[in-house]
Amino acid sequence: MNIDWKEIHQRLAASRKVIELESNRTPEEIRKILKERARVFAREPEDHDKNGESVDVLEFRLASENYAVELPFIQEVCPLKALTTLPGTPPFVTGIVNVRGQIYSVIDIKKFFGLPEKGLSDLNKIIIVQHNGIEFGILADVITGVRSVSLKDIQPSLPTLTGIRQEYLRGITRDQLIVLDAEKLLTDKTLIVNESDL
Repeated sequence: MNIDWKEIHQRLAASRKVIELESNRTPEEIRKILKERARVFAREPEDHDKNGESVDVLEFRLASENYAVELPFIQEVCPLKALTTLPGTPPFVTGIVNVRGQIYSVIDIKKFFGLPEKGLSDLNKIIIVQHNGIEFGILADVITGVRSVSLKDIQPSLPTLTGIRQEYLRGITRDQLIVLDAEKLLTDKTLIVNESDL
């Protein structure tokens, strides 16, 4: 292995000059440099959404599509266990579950949106959503994670979707994540099952 001693000596000499230059700076020059460095480090990264307009969402799969619900509307996520079916309810009401003494109706929005069904399995989860005292569970095929989505990346309209489905969507992202409008879902009287409906 050949060592280029000439290059090493040149680098050492250059480093020595920088050290000498730094050590000869006045306290005022040092303060100015440190202040500039602090200003640069305090700046937000350029790719950060300047208005901070982003939402944290829970991402899950329904049929072959990726959906998301904003985290502030989610109370908890639990496995699908001991589901009790209810006669006389709309087809999209899968049944009710008892989660630590609290009874929740479980909505299969695949049926509500007219998506292909694939049956229930051990992988199914229930996303308990709540808003203004209304609570129910949304049946999810698989939970895929939590992420932050910039509002500017959510396209407000989805031309391929029409009718009932379009009404409950905030929009879709470039990577085909469909963001549900949880507030609309939770305030829609069609999805709320009362004892009088049974």
